[in-house]
Amino acid sequence: MIFPSVMAKSQKELNELLKKLKNTSKILHLDVVSTSYAKNHSLDFKFKLKKEFSYNAHLMIKNPKAWIKKHKKKVSLSIVQVEEINLKTYINWAKKENIKVAIALKPQTKVSLIKPYLKDIHTILILTVNPGFYGAPFLKSPLKKITQIKKLNKKIQIIVDGHMTPNTINLAKSAGANHFVSGSFISKSDNPKKAIKQLKAAIKNS
Repeated sequence: MIFPSVMAKSQKELNELLKKLKNTSKILHLDVVSTSYAKNHSLDFKFKLKKEFSYNAHLMIKNPKAWIKKHKKKVSLSIVQVEEINLKTYINWAKKENIKVAIALKPQTKVSLIKPYLKDIHTILILTVNPGFYGAPFLKSPLKKITQIKKLNKKIQIIVDGHMTPNTINLAKSAGANHFVSGSFISKSDNPKKAIKQLKAAIKNS
């Protein structure tokens, strides 16, 4: 599946984007960013979501557990930056909270960091850009992590996020990704439905 990503700095901006993304996908990808994590911010207010979508949330914040406790009923999957947590402790906590373990890896983060815990992880988000902003340049090298992870645990769901366009999404698909997040290509498009069709066509032809 392709998940359009959502970044917003106000409820008004969020409402406009959700309206724009109507009938593009059943699942949207919320980019939650705090200024303590990046020189940007998104969804750091008391936001309200439309019930016509399901939501995954990528938490680019310093204290993901507190956010998850507050918002876990709003989202289907909370994806935390592995660099911001103690993974063993987080896995134990997630099991007690009865939530799926989903983590994101920055481009420079190596698979060796998570290797001992792969049997307990449901989803891994591979970032092919430096996180926190729309429109960052695509980095191909992180795609190598997909093969490394799948060799160790075939069941893990791999999402690739970062500058997914018709020219790059085929590379992610060929590398073994299960799902894809597209930000500016869909969300900033004048025709999001057309944009997502272009991405699906690129996947089909890869």
